[in-house]
Amino acid sequence: MRAVRFHRFGGVENLRIEQVPRPEPDGTEVLIQIIRAGVSPLDDKVRSGVLPPRMRKPLPLVPGASAVGRVIDPGTSGHAPGTRVLLCGWGYGTKLDGMWREEAAVPADHLVPVPEHVGDDDAAALAAGAGYLTAWLALTRVARVRPGQVVLAPGVYGAVASAAAQVAPVLGASRVISTSRGADRLAAIPRTDGLAVIDLEAETLTDGVARLTDGSGVDVVLDGLGGELTGQALSALRQGGVVVSIGYTVGTKAAINVTDLIWKTARLEGFLFTAFTQRELADAYGTLLGHLAEGVLRPVTDRVYPLEQAAEAQRRVVEDRPIGRVFLDPRA
Repeated sequence: MRAVRFHRFGGVENLRIEQVPRPEPDGTEVLIQIIRAGVSPLDDKVRSGVLPPRMRKPLPLVPGASAVGRVIDPGTSGHAPGTRVLLCGWGYGTKLDGMWREEAAVPADHLVPVPEHVGDDDAAALAAGAGYLTAWLALTRVARVRPGQVVLAPGVYGAVASAAAQVAPVLGASRVISTSRGADRLAAIPRTDGLAVIDLEAETLTDGVARLTDGSGVDVVLDGLGGELTGQALSALRQGGVVVSIGYTVGTKAAINVTDLIWKTARLEGFLFTAFTQRELADAYGTLLGHLAEGVLRPVTDRVYPLEQAAEAQRRVVEDRPIGRVFLDPRA
């Protein structure tokens, strides 16, 4: 069986197509054929060696945190052979070998059936980068967004912010604000009702939020950027608002004005999937797949590459930063 692995940390040149043993399910596991394997910035971080040892398995490692597959051997799961499934487990491509391979054996409760009329690319785009899952859980379980509130999700080209632009309105948010840089990148963003995008080359985050909200600020921030923008996001909050820290694309160090926390009685919360049970993750994906089947959510696909072009797929995600999601098709 073919798989993409790396044996040492570094650049994409360390990715190799290798023959590895076919997985042997233990009876409680389900053997699936991988149809689409997601390619995300997390894969780049893991391969670069920035994750601490406690957060990853010893090398070699197969990247790939997300996938859509087809059941080959259901074991005792009750899934029918041929059923399409979405992977909803945590730790693949970090603590466990990931999905950049032809087949995988996974626990039955790590799989959620994909509705019949949902396409492979749409289902995979829902899971790639965990953007929709993160946005859903961060908004419903951490921020507890309420109808009529305004959500700020900077970095609209990122998986979470682009998903939040669609998820927040489903939850009743009256408006979603995001950011990008440059007129060309703004023009390429799919238009979504209620979405406003600030051009950070033309104005600051603080000024843009003030302009779009008539100075009243936002109720919830999903901060996937970190760095200097965290302090600006905190200052953009309304009274009683919350910033949910979900990533650090810009940087891990942030300077904040503590009066933004004190005088606004604001909250600054961290987000990690380990805070949720496997059942909660599966239930959330089941809900999201339902919204996808209804056409309420509209994920965007950028490109699909064969396994042999895994390095190019990773470069595409990290360097070109497309608005849509990127996948590998191990069958190609």
